[in-house]
Amino acid sequence: MARLPLFDSHAHMDSEYFDVDRNEVFKEIEENLSGMINPGCDRITSLKAMEFAANYPFVYAAVGWHPEEISRMVDEDLELLKKWCSNDKVVAIGEVGLDYYNDEDAPHSLQRQRFIQQIHIARETGLPLIVHDREAHGDILKILQQEARDLVGVFHCYSGSVEMAKELLKMGWYFGFGGSSTFTNAHKVRDVLSYVPEDRILFETDSPYLTPMPFRGKRNKPTYTELVAENAAKLRGTAASRLMEASTKNLKTLFFKIK
Repeated sequence: MARLPLFDSHAHMDSEYFDVDRNEVFKEIEENLSGMINPGCDRITSLKAMEFAANYPFVYAAVGWHPEEISRMVDEDLELLKKWCSNDKVVAIGEVGLDYYNDEDAPHSLQRQRFIQQIHIARETGLPLIVHDREAHGDILKILQQEARDLVGVFHCYSGSVEMAKELLKMGWYFGFGGSSTFTNAHKVRDVLSYVPEDRILFETDSPYLTPMPFRGKRNKPTYTELVAENAAKLRGTAASRLMEASTKNLKTLFFKIK
């Protein structure tokens, strides 16, 4: 079977949910997809993402501190993050951003501070951003408009409104769509997926989370990106192959280290 012209732009293969069969899943990815990006969420997972990228030609890494993890982040980690960005297979800073839902150990003010600091490193290193936004739409848009007007990136698993998407499109941003876009009750996400231009769409799984239909409730895996793309093509009234190829072109434009 030929590999699809399709990348999973966001999958956490470092998750413990893959401990039992990680090698087999990587083999499936190699046989079926053009590649994948594994974003880090802290020091340990960023190092693991770089390890995967070193061991598998089709895997690329992003590095950064997720908003849920910033209580364990120290100032010295910022220098470490800059150092990691020189790695040839580190293609982005992420996943970073704001999460006002899972915030018990992550005060909003500290989240904003660390997010802005990582934005500044993106500017220094020239790398794009992979942004996590959960129930923080207003603050995250304000920060990007104030601190990142000259930068680009992708909103992973986009959950904002069409109106917010319009503002981000003006700034040159991309939109990641995953399993949630296949849920029949996800009307807002599907509205955005219908609206966003073809040249700003990326596909992802966020494996092992947010498994697309018809496997919702089971562990997600990167090869299910095909289901996400097929659903999007049906929703947009276009051929799946065309949309897969477009999303891969978009991915290589944004994450310019991927050839």
